[in-house]
Amino acid sequence: MKKILLVTDKTWHDQLDESLRSDEYDLECLRVTDKKKFTFELCQKFSPDWIFIPHWSYMIPQEIFTNFRCVVFHMTDLPYGRGGSPLQNLIVKGHEETKISAISVTDEIDAGKVYLKRSLNLNGTAEEIFIRSSKIIKDMIHTIINETPVPQKQKGEIVKFNRRKPADGDISHLESIQDIYDFIRMLDCEGYPKAFLETDEFKFEFTRASLKADKSIKADVRISKK
Repeated sequence: MKKILLVTDKTWHDQLDESLRSDEYDLECLRVTDKKKFTFELCQKFSPDWIFIPHWSYMIPQEIFTNFRCVVFHMTDLPYGRGGSPLQNLIVKGHEETKISAISVTDEIDAGKVYLKRSLNLNGTAEEIFIRSSKIIKDMIHTIINETPVPQKQKGEIVKFNRRKPADGDISHLESIQDIYDFIRMLDCEGYPKAFLETDEFKFEFTRASLKADKSIKADVRISKK
């Protein structure tokens, strides 16, 4: 039985965690959701064969990735899209498809060698996309554990993404219905600041957008006083 450490604090990975613990995979799986608990001491004590990191917004300590096999999953076709907010940056740039890249962790962000890549469709809300990606990541983990592919150096032009800020969700500057729809859906997920409009007195935050045949948008809105 192999031992894996799963590092993610996102609820959409709950099902991934449960699946990896099932009899189908014959694994001993420990999950870390708290940054403070992801320590070298924990890794030494548990002694995992692999550390898998499907979604993590923090730096990974060097003493961990230099002593254990750490694999992070990044939602771009690396080396295109290194950096923060990959999903949102892809949608803003008009991408409808991407790759999930499983890479080794190094001291340079998203620059590690590639174990494998899998295709991912970018339709739907951010939450729907993350849930879809979770199922793909589960299969990727299974492949890595069973086939132990030799990671290969990234090839191609390096394109870096900047992490988006909450203020970037302001839709007041957008000029098309499609762009407004994309902004709402790409931020419609747990833990993300929502797409919004503001007046002098109020803030309007949008979720659950649907694009209608008459090129209009129907969405839920939360109105709060500033």
